[in-house]
Amino acid sequence: MTGIAVAQDATPGFNTKIPESVLTPDTVDTRIGTLKFFDGIPDAEAAKALFANLDLNRGLQAILNGMPAANFEAGRRGHMALGQKEANQAIIFDGLMDSSSLFLTGNAGTVYLTSFLNLERDGPTVVEIPGGTGPGIMIDSFSRNVVDMGPPGPHHGKGGKFLILPPGYEKADFDGLIPQGVYTIAESRSYAVWVLLRGFLKDGKPDYSSELFRKGVKIYPLSAAANPPAMDFIKGTGTEFNTVHSANYEFFEELHAVIDREPLEFLDPELRGLFSTIGIQKGEPFAPDERMKKLLTQAAKLGNATTRALFWYERNQDEFLYKDSYWKRGMIGNSHEYLKDQGLGGRDIDARAQYFYMATFNSPAMVWKLIGKGSQYAWGYLDENGDYLDGGKSYKLNLPGDAPAEKFMSIVVYDSQTRSMLQTGQPYPNKNNKRDKMLINDDGSIDIYFGPEAPEGKEANWIQTVPNKGWFCLLRLYSPTEAWFDKTWRPGEIEIVE
Repeated sequence: MTGIAVAQDATPGFNTKIPESVLTPDTVDTRIGTLKFFDGIPDAEAAKALFANLDLNRGLQAILNGMPAANFEAGRRGHMALGQKEANQAIIFDGLMDSSSLFLTGNAGTVYLTSFLNLERDGPTVVEIPGGTGPGIMIDSFSRNVVDMGPPGPHHGKGGKFLILPPGYEKADFDGLIPQGVYTIAESRSYAVWVLLRGFLKDGKPDYSSELFRKGVKIYPLSAAANPPAMDFIKGTGTEFNTVHSANYEFFEELHAVIDREPLEFLDPELRGLFSTIGIQKGEPFAPDERMKKLLTQAAKLGNATTRALFWYERNQDEFLYKDSYWKRGMIGNSHEYLKDQGLGGRDIDARAQYFYMATFNSPAMVWKLIGKGSQYAWGYLDENGDYLDGGKSYKLNLPGDAPAEKFMSIVVYDSQTRSMLQTGQPYPNKNNKRDKMLINDDGSIDIYFGPEAPEGKEANWIQTVPNKGWFCLLRLYSPTEAWFDKTWRPGEIEIVE
């Protein structure tokens, strides 16, 4: 009787009952169409559709995962186009960065000095910085922190000499070869390194930091330490140059340039494997056939759209700084390594992708609680109702008195397309509480106005916007105080002015 029961329960074509969850139907309806199978074997048309979908999705994932590399490479190419090619060359913004430069969320309130190192060509390279600078950063070709400089760095703002080692070198290699205590040694995982220094304004002017950099910054190969070449400073202020990564197929070419240039161990096998599935592999040309190029072109469109959706339609409510507020944490993910829940949740790919789509540079000092040192940021990109910001409308932002920043607090406005400073009749679309003479309310707070036209009598507090263009802003705090971290000081929401 038992044998008869088993036979009656058996799935047709089998000797036993097979769970439905194991079996593939002859037709399967999916978002890419109806797929046909012969007893679980996809037909040729189904396989073709599935492979196209796989390649498209791999292209999309390559964009989300490769964003830090393309971000870096676009910056490197922009510097080279402006003539910065040698170690002793640097771009300096003597008159501050203005909206002429396409630079992801650049700052109009600090003096920038920016340069790229080529450790493969030059070997170990020395970067000397003077005391009195603001926070500085060096990052590798995947936008990972190499070392901090200035107040958050090992010299605590007093200046010093850094020796940057290429991949394959170790600190122990220099025991006995260089004087002890002369250099702070940092190891890079990539040959290319981006150096960014920030200088503070003095009496509201950039002259002090400009002179500080011009006299005190030196960059040269260690091999030339006995007779370093003179620095060659390239004008940055008012210069049109692009450091923003591509939003189309060219993104993959930027990514390939990084993978092909850097050592194999620069990235882990998982990431290298993902990139190689779409034809990006070290030592191999990136030459997709026509079919693949069309799919990657579509993937680029999806990747660009997806990262914009991640930023403007934040799904993680923990990213907002306050309850019932649309101010978003500056370092998205709250980890400079983008580790979720201290690593228990692995790498937060979405947080990393949207951050490097909107900004550049990455440092633990942007996450740590450093009272009176470093910098803190908050994204202002939605109004009080959670709607995106329209350049044809007028808005007001109230910033309470006693700003929680020893050096300065500022608001800079950016273009939603380029994520660079908004280009208007104001070359510097920002307000700085230590530089700009603004109207102050009786309670000590300041109202900032945004719109295509200045409200009557409020011109000193107005930042211009452009009709039919979107915008967003960054609240910056340099040398933040306790009131920022304990949230006893809180910015108002961006309110619509009728």
